[in-house]
Amino acid sequence: MPSVLAALVPVMLALLARGDSATEFVFDGFSGANLTASGAAVVTSSGLLQLTNQTNEVFGHGFYPAPLRFKPDDTSTGGGAPVSFSTTFVFAILPRYPDAHGHGIAFALAPSPTVAGAVAGKNLGLFNTSNHLGNGRSEIVAVEFDTAMDEEFADINDNHVGVDVNSLKSTCSKPAAYVVNGKPTDVSLVSGEPLQVWIEYDGASTRLDVTVSPAGLPRPAVPLVSCAVNLSPAVADATYVGFSAANGAASSSHYVLGWSFRLGGGRAPDLDLSKLPRAPSSSRPKKSMHPQLLVAMILLAVVALLVASAGVTLFVLWRRRFAEVEEDWEMEYGPHRICTPRRGVSATRGFRDVVGAGGFGTVYHGVLPRSGAEVAVKKVSHESRQGLREFVSEIASMSRLRHRNLVQLLGYCRRRGELILVYDYMVNGSLDKHLFDAGNSRPALTWERRAKIVRDVAAGLLYLHEEWEQVVVHRDIKASNVLLDADMNGKLSDFGLARLYDHGGDSQTTHVIGTLGYLAPEMIKTGKATTSADVFAFGAFLLEVACGRRPMESLGNSNADVAGLVDNVLECWKAGRIMDARDPRIGKCDEDDLELVLKLGLLCSHPDPRCRPSMRQVVQILEGAAPVPETPPEDLGSSGSLAGRSDTMSRSMSSSTCSRRRWRWTPSRHSCHLRAPAPSTSS
Repeated sequence: MPSVLAALVPVMLALLARGDSATEFVFDGFSGANLTASGAAVVTSSGLLQLTNQTNEVFGHGFYPAPLRFKPDDTSTGGGAPVSFSTTFVFAILPRYPDAHGHGIAFALAPSPTVAGAVAGKNLGLFNTSNHLGNGRSEIVAVEFDTAMDEEFADINDNHVGVDVNSLKSTCSKPAAYVVNGKPTDVSLVSGEPLQVWIEYDGASTRLDVTVSPAGLPRPAVPLVSCAVNLSPAVADATYVGFSAANGAASSSHYVLGWSFRLGGGRAPDLDLSKLPRAPSSSRPKKSMHPQLLVAMILLAVVALLVASAGVTLFVLWRRRFAEVEEDWEMEYGPHRICTPRRGVSATRGFRDVVGAGGFGTVYHGVLPRSGAEVAVKKVSHESRQGLREFVSEIASMSRLRHRNLVQLLGYCRRRGELILVYDYMVNGSLDKHLFDAGNSRPALTWERRAKIVRDVAAGLLYLHEEWEQVVVHRDIKASNVLLDADMNGKLSDFGLARLYDHGGDSQTTHVIGTLGYLAPEMIKTGKATTSADVFAFGAFLLEVACGRRPMESLGNSNADVAGLVDNVLECWKAGRIMDARDPRIGKCDEDDLELVLKLGLLCSHPDPRCRPSMRQVVQILEGAAPVPETPPEDLGSSGSLAGRSDTMSRSMSSSTCSRRRWRWTPSRHSCHLRAPAPSTSS
């Protein structure tokens, strides 16, 4: 007896549903409807058919419990038209997030109410990856209300209505809209507002029409989708009708509020919209404020006020820290003040990208906010107001230097005792990195490139000494102060130690400032910065480039145990093997040119400043416009040692004769055993 009653339930449901035959039913809500629900689908207490909740990667089915015959009785002969049907329903989709939602809902004809093998996501709970493109016979026809665009199925957008026949690649589709006076009005499927759908299939003409409208508006006279499709070969003899919906990586709640259906001709019964349950609203009604909530909001407002006060205080302190300080004496340097302290900090992203350290401070990479130009920014501390004025005056003078082989000082800004200097940015960094840090990622420089850099630096130094309106003594010429631009052109940088004096005047006596190995012997005794002292440092620089070694290098654990590069090269020359002093990584090159640079480096490193060439003579020799004075190596003395010992320096200077005898240019191929110092960083 129970089994008989169970078999009669579908028939009783069809008769109890408001209608006049078993092929017609209407549900104004689904309370007690006894639909076949599977997956995530449930009938809520209010009578809504909820196909999915806001859970990712789920699907839900809600089908009429009894199968219906969609084919005529004479299908055994292969003829006959498919049976007509009509249905209308109201649905609503509430996405979890406005810009991310599930894949949509579909009205479906399927051979089973559970659709075995179906998966969630883009397959809408009706297909799987093996049959969603029409592979095999799935016997599924669906009208999809698709809310996710998938290129695999040639979807037109992520808000469309399509007709699917045994495949998710729609036979025909249109963007979701309703037609009024012949003009389509777009409608959002995921607005959360109820939408009513009418689907009519005419078996005689094999045409399927789909009409959409916001619930409560009159049915449009023109369908949105009108598609020719023969359902007879596409569906099973016994077919279930119902709904399917699915979520993927994002989720929506899919609801059906009411549904009516008629099979066999004629329109489906109208729904009584006043009796339909209401879908949850995305905008919840306002509630009266609870006293505890009011107290919490007051406390939150107090905390927000305190935070705002603290923020204002910090902002005022920050403004003071970066306050624009401009004194009367700075007015004459106005054109050289190119940025505010705040822009200086902004350009360097808060002084975070360190690219090096100079004589007066650390150097940072920056980008000017307005022009986008890359710059090098040096932050210099200077607490003495009198000294600061002199320093700013010097910086203003330096910014007027213009030469292709000098790093351009663009200007400055300052706050209290701190200066921010802005230079052109050199993308290839300093020369010493290429000489001493060459490896797999940085190949050794060729001689042709080294010779070009040497000539570049010589031209820049000549400009400082003789071609500008004042004499500029650099005082710190070395490989780490030679920067390379994108084309590997050498540019002399770091004028932080430079001193200016008028042409024909005597230089001021200053503190002995410089780097060991580049200091001229007379600097230790007199402390005077001269162009001849720069020539001495340039000689050390020439040997540094040609030999690939620093002028002074430690030989062991003792700080006193050092090797002077000038001494080593001089020993090789005296032994007739000067070319053995060259950098072994150079490889094949113009040996005459390399030998010239080695001997010119020794000549510039002469212990007697009167015997050193001027920078104009140096440039002429490097360019081949003048010969090298030929002097035997014995006349040069031991300048490398003299750079560190003033007593020896005095004796050598007094005995030097600045001989002009001819040098003997006889390159030797014999080995010269140089001392092998351990690598160390120059001071």
